Amino acid sequence: MLYALLKTLSWLASHTPYKLLVKIGRILGYILWRVLKKQRIRAEETIHERLGYSHIQSKEIIKKMFVNLGISGLEMLYMPALNKDNIRGLVTFDHPEILWEALQQKRGVVMLACHMDNWEWLGAALALNGFPLTAVEKPQPNRVYSDFMNELRRGAGQEIFARGTSEILGCARAMKKGRMLGLIADQDGGDAGIFVPFLGKMASTPAGPAYFARKFKAPCVPIFIIRKPEGYGHQAIVKEPFYYEDTGDRKADDYNLTLKMTRSVEEIIKKYPENWLWFQHRWNTPYEAMVEKGQEKREK
Repeated sequence: MLYALLKTLSWLASHTPYKLLVKIGRILGYILWRVLKKQRIRAEETIHERLGYSHIQSKEIIKKMFVNLGISGLEMLYMPALNKDNIRGLVTFDHPEILWEALQQKRGVVMLACHMDNWEWLGAALALNGFPLTAVEKPQPNRVYSDFMNELRRGAGQEIFARGTSEILGCARAMKKGRMLGLIADQDGGDAGIFVPFLGKMASTPAGPAYFARKFKAPCVPIFIIRKPEGYGHQAIVKEPFYYEDTGDRKADDYNLTLKMTRSVEEIIKKYPENWLWFQHRWNTPYEAMVEKGQEKREK
């Protein structure tokens, strides 16, 4: 039932003129801002605490974030309408040559993205522009929704691996083939994550980028997407690559690469705060508890 509903909504969105879709998305965003009170309050408190904005500034930015979220939601449903001809007018890359040069090294590329703007369109735009992109699905509470999103991603030309026992093997094969491995750099890394300071607070951060950068000596390229000021279309920002520096101290080297990655995310968030998903549970894994657990292991 849910799958049929999503397919119907996607068909309707895909047959709606893009500019009209954006206008409808703005209205949807205002509704979400009103209705999702819990998420709105969490977002306002987080941006106030982490960036030091006043309560008035925080409310204004979070309202813009919800409007952007409403548009992005409809844009995701619009994905079947994206193709090699229209994508160039909808997503503009500032420095695509950085990616091509990184791919020419034949080591694979660790692509670092985050929850900025419409990150699903970033993956679609990369694949439709000819970049060989492999990504790992982000599990959703509802399996039907996850399958539907994976269908949209594959339809745009992405290679998608489901999380599980074959995840690392699949990603390793992609890197060996010289593909781009898309990894999300700003989600909570859980107990297996690497703790680094993020927006002034210690945060468990995914260890995957450091692992693949170390294993394949691959360049790490941060790529972020932001909505254009008028609301129609997006700008993809490609940053200069950095590399894993192997000093022989794996723990310190993993930390240093993760810190570089996190700082690049911080920089883009501070510059375009209305584009980041402020109500996500970024600091969900408590740092103090992990420190205590580590101390207990050492004492034993």
